[in-house]
Amino acid sequence: MSFRERLRAASERSGSLLCVGLDPDPTRLPTHLGPADDARTVLAFNRAIIEATADLVCAYKPNLGFYLAYGPAGVEALIETRRLIPAEIPVILDAKVGDLGNTSVAYARAYFDAWNFDAVTVHPYMGEDSLEPFLSRSDRAVFVLVKTSNPGSGDLQDLPVTDEGTTEPLYLRVAERARRWQGRYGTCGLVVGATYPRQLAEVRERCPDLPILVPGVGAQGGDLTTTVQAGLDSAGGGLLINAARGVIYAGTGPDFAQAARRAAIELRDAINLARQS
Repeated sequence: MSFRERLRAASERSGSLLCVGLDPDPTRLPTHLGPADDARTVLAFNRAIIEATADLVCAYKPNLGFYLAYGPAGVEALIETRRLIPAEIPVILDAKVGDLGNTSVAYARAYFDAWNFDAVTVHPYMGEDSLEPFLSRSDRAVFVLVKTSNPGSGDLQDLPVTDEGTTEPLYLRVAERARRWQGRYGTCGLVVGATYPRQLAEVRERCPDLPILVPGVGAQGGDLTTTVQAGLDSAGGGLLINAARGVIYAGTGPDFAQAARRAAIELRDAINLARQS
């Protein structure tokens, strides 16, 4: 199955567009699990979150940086976390990678083959040839940064550029290129922040069939209903609404996993309500 087929199956199975971010912040890990600076605590935390939410999500998304901060043991915890996630649930590694030549080939081999992730986030600044080793993997997916959720995203992403006789913000030119890459490779998705719903609607109009990973709901202030309505595709799906802090840190005591489950159910149901409206 292609990534998109697996994603669609996972979404239909769970009735969900929720993607849970597995981002272990040592300052917020429950103290009863062990020392916050021990990667084994991270693994215990992730295991509990996955067991509590696996039937509620369409995907998981660990962010590489949180694991690298623990050194080699953190990388092992990330690899083991990937093994803990049921095979039928797609897993996106948020690495924001992009480099040239054999370096990109090596990254693709690491993330897709050695670590067995289903998808990876990439930045497009270095062009198509830097992404080809990822895009060409027909059984995986590549989520291209288009309009990110952070306040400073407009420094570059909003700059007006002229390309092929058309002048528009850079993020729309990136979306256009991604649409073409999808036509060529069939493995492309997009990243657009919930904090910019107007831009999300513009990107959806430009790329009606591409899956869009949407960070920024919750702690970053993105409005859920506006986001869902701006980003849905014609079939009422096509979105992965990512939530990390609002779900995995919903509780801090011994019942943290149950609190995470309650938060995931609430968010999944709110997404579905927005889909219906």
